[in-house]
Amino acid sequence: MSKNDISQSESALGSGRDGKRKACMRHCATFWWVYLIATVAAILLGVLLIIFVLVPMIAQSKLDHAELTVDGIIVSNTAPTSYNMAINSTLRSDGSVKATIEPFDGVMYLEDLEPHTPFVNLKFPETQSVKLQTVNISQPIEIADQAAFTTFNTWLQNNESVRVTVKGNTHVKVNGIARRYGVTFRNTMTLKGLNGFKGLNVTDNSISLTPDAQGDNFKGFVSIPNHSVLTLEIGNTSFSNLLNGQDIGTVYIDDLVLYPGMNNVSMRANISQAPVLAAIGQRPACESGMIPFSLRGKDVVNGGQRLSYFADALSSGEVVTNINIGASLKKSLNITLSCH
Repeated sequence: MSKNDISQSESALGSGRDGKRKACMRHCATFWWVYLIATVAAILLGVLLIIFVLVPMIAQSKLDHAELTVDGIIVSNTAPTSYNMAINSTLRSDGSVKATIEPFDGVMYLEDLEPHTPFVNLKFPETQSVKLQTVNISQPIEIADQAAFTTFNTWLQNNESVRVTVKGNTHVKVNGIARRYGVTFRNTMTLKGLNGFKGLNVTDNSISLTPDAQGDNFKGFVSIPNHSVLTLEIGNTSFSNLLNGQDIGTVYIDDLVLYPGMNNVSMRANISQAPVLAAIGQRPACESGMIPFSLRGKDVVNGGQRLSYFADALSSGEVVTNINIGASLKKSLNITLSCH
């Protein structure tokens, strides 16, 4: 092949490339508007996907990973069908998305009891998606489901802890975006329970052979542990007093309000003395002076009205406490025990 042939081949190749380039330019000049529309459509689709799909997903994910911690709950003004509930809580998140969570109506239910039946309906205030925010609620509550509220009180009383879920539908407004996004707030937290009042202790008691005007012949003080964060206005509370499975009288605690921690309150009782004297004369009670009594909830009255949701919960279990009857007999009646 000659140099001229090579030159001609290269020229032909170059001519083909120039032709394709010119054809492409003519095509773009003719259909530029098609490519512009396609580009705008792609950008618009991307923006729409971000606004309508990605942002709501991120907002819901951030809400799902937020942590609600209850610092205190106060149940007061208790009545048969209503009460006042105040909740002090803390909401924690990573704070990476700046947004406003709108106020919403929420419910609380026991997470580990199916079906999930709400025991209280609450109105939650507007919150911000910051790393740490205090959320306080105080409102009157109408009891919509007596059975569910009674069940909650029963679980709270008899368990070391209970898992409670807060749930409600609301909207999130992300900073810089006008659109509101529908989201679901759902957070499960573990609350310490009353643990069956384990550790309850009757102290500094006295015995009388003659009942007073109310019919009481036993008085003293009782220490009631409350390991939970709840303050409960219960009211006038009565308990069946059991000895060896036999109901021997009634114990009364008037105007009972349980605060978190140890509660030292006065108590009074109307006790059948014969079973107690029979038990204290037998070993080992006659040696130690201690007799184990069981207390089971009997009734609760506040403001002259019966509170079944507390009464039924208290009657669901028994708490055993050892009372130093020997010391009471010595102190009150100057009677010294002897074993037969």
